[in-house]
Amino acid sequence: MTKQKVSFFWFRRDLRLEDNTGLYHALQSEFPVIPLFIFDEDILEHLPKNDARVSFIYDSLQKINTELNALQSSVLIRKGKTIEVWKSLISEFDIETVFYNKDYEPFAINRDNAIGALLKENNIACTAFKDHVIFEEKEITKSDGLPYTVYTPYKNKWLEKYKLSGAVPEYDTAPFLSNFAKNNFPFPDLAAIGFERSTIKVQPHNLSQITNYKETRDFPALDSTSYLSPHLRFGTVSIRKLVNWANRKNQTFLSELIWREFFIQILFSFPHCVNHNFKPAYDGIEWRNNEEDFKRWCSGTTGYPMVDAGMRQLNETGYMHNRVRMVVASFLCKHLLINWQWGEAYFAEKLLDFELASNVGNWQWAAGTGCDAAPYFRVFNPEIQQKKFDEKGQYIRKWIPEFDLGYNDPMVDHAFARDRAIATYKKGILK
Repeated sequence: MTKQKVSFFWFRRDLRLEDNTGLYHALQSEFPVIPLFIFDEDILEHLPKNDARVSFIYDSLQKINTELNALQSSVLIRKGKTIEVWKSLISEFDIETVFYNKDYEPFAINRDNAIGALLKENNIACTAFKDHVIFEEKEITKSDGLPYTVYTPYKNKWLEKYKLSGAVPEYDTAPFLSNFAKNNFPFPDLAAIGFERSTIKVQPHNLSQITNYKETRDFPALDSTSYLSPHLRFGTVSIRKLVNWANRKNQTFLSELIWREFFIQILFSFPHCVNHNFKPAYDGIEWRNNEEDFKRWCSGTTGYPMVDAGMRQLNETGYMHNRVRMVVASFLCKHLLINWQWGEAYFAEKLLDFELASNVGNWQWAAGTGCDAAPYFRVFNPEIQQKKFDEKGQYIRKWIPEFDLGYNDPMVDHAFARDRAIATYKKGILK
């Protein structure tokens, strides 16, 4: 019996039907489209069974599946090593073309190259699209074609290019949704994927929260951020819609979205910075890497209320306010002299919005070892940060209920730690 020829759209970090570039093009292809998501064992095996991000991915796929059911279609869910899953799909279906949106992380690039080679061996076309960013790879470069390594000139070039082209086009998939293949694939339980539901939830995003973003963004007690970051991470919202909205409404918020693209471009151009200092001159720093100190930082028991409140918020909710992230990261690298990679790995495990490029970029910024880094001799004073951004202690009391009962003494004196950090950096920076 002859198999029906089909195209595949492979969902990855783009878990939505609307304004999805690769899906838009897939639905205009000649053949019916089967939507696919692969729970990749190479990623899952490193995660706890109650990982909140897996629950969010699962729920987002379930939402898509419900929308597709109304069109007599469904999402094909598979679990396994990606290359093995695709070998199985090639034997099961008569696939004409595979469509997907690009990912710029080293692991994803290697995976996609391997899948592309497999598809080519089997005479299956493979087409990748830009969807995760406004400008990718080498679209924003210096006049000599080299990538920017400092944010401000990158941002200026980005804005110039964006404003020359006008608002970036959004892709209306609605007229083509009938081109999904008619099918009724079973939707697995979360347990069948090997996971259980997390008690930590991804919050709905809320753009109305950022009307006064410039004035309120540094004050964690106001809870005035958008909660967009996990949705951007997994693509349940469109970056094009967000950027076009921010350009009309809030330039400060737009700058934050450009920071995201800057770090993605840095990771793509300099993949070594995942595991190494962006600036090799900082390789000589002798980190203390005291495990007991690290445990106190992780558990939010350092005796510095702003640091401890941030870590407790992270551990309980998977979120941490951006101003507080800077304080806790600086404290780990400068006050405790613990390698930024330890903190980066802990955030990767806990953050709902964990994105490799931003996580590595921001941690190296805090440590002073990255591109566009803060000078090594700038050491945040957690007590001054608290007075400036949580003067009444509302944020602190929310996460440290015992605060007014007599809080722990700081585990290290700020003046001593600052002098030690500056001396260690000065000695360790290679000439």
